[in-house]
Amino acid sequence: MNAISITGLVKSYGKVAALRGIDLTVPQGTIYGVVGPNGAGKTTLIKTLVGVVRPTSGTARVLELDPLNDKWALRKQIGYMPQDAALYETLSARDNITFLGRAQSVEDLDQKVSEVIAFTELVSRARDPIHTFSGGMKKRVSLACALIHQPKVLFLDEPTAAVDPQLRARSWELFRKLAQGGTTLFISTHLMDEAALCDKVTILNQGKILLVDSPRDILKRGKTRLSVTSRDQCSQAEIESTPEAIAQKLHEFGLPNDISSVEVEPSTLEEIVLEIIREEPQ
Repeated sequence: MNAISITGLVKSYGKVAALRGIDLTVPQGTIYGVVGPNGAGKTTLIKTLVGVVRPTSGTARVLELDPLNDKWALRKQIGYMPQDAALYETLSARDNITFLGRAQSVEDLDQKVSEVIAFTELVSRARDPIHTFSGGMKKRVSLACALIHQPKVLFLDEPTAAVDPQLRARSWELFRKLAQGGTTLFISTHLMDEAALCDKVTILNQGKILLVDSPRDILKRGKTRLSVTSRDQCSQAEIESTPEAIAQKLHEFGLPNDISSVEVEPSTLEEIVLEIIREEPQ
């Protein structure tokens, strides 16, 4: 069963079309990334799926439930971490998580709060007020709040934006553990190194889907800059980013013993995504 199914989803704000006919499906237990520039429609898409925004037309189903008509049944099964952490600054991390747990009527709440604090590595700061936290640590508390009721689908809007690299890496370790446990993660991001960690990626621009594919296959759409150096000359070429294309090009050189080095520099995921967006008619 798919965790998320969307057909012909449209959302307009007056004359501005935020989503223009979105169709996509997200299998359960996957890490699904939505990438695109600011204003692409990523946040509107997530808010529609969690029932915060009413679509203009089209259908969306999360766990086979309608985000609007089945709002209360769905909210018991999904978690939502917004782009800006919505936390009570004067309360501690533990008290914020406990408050959300009570709102969700979580059983054995004290135990569940302790478990999610340990899972998100907040034990040493659990009793500290939120206003003493860095932006990255606030995002971690926000993640813990989204996890307290053990959701089946977790929506994360720019979860590690403005987070230092070390904390970002640990956050992705947590995301992978959740997916391995069967949780579906739907993540919006503009960070291409994060998109590369997803199982599948949708490229969104101006409310339209430009491409849906795995990061591995998206990288194959790019070019590889190949530089072969021998004793007295350097030959360079730009070829397709596939093992077969690289091998074919090297066969032209015969790989003699006097070739001292072979450098391979493939296009980055960010370069390829930007090129796909640039090629889309405006």
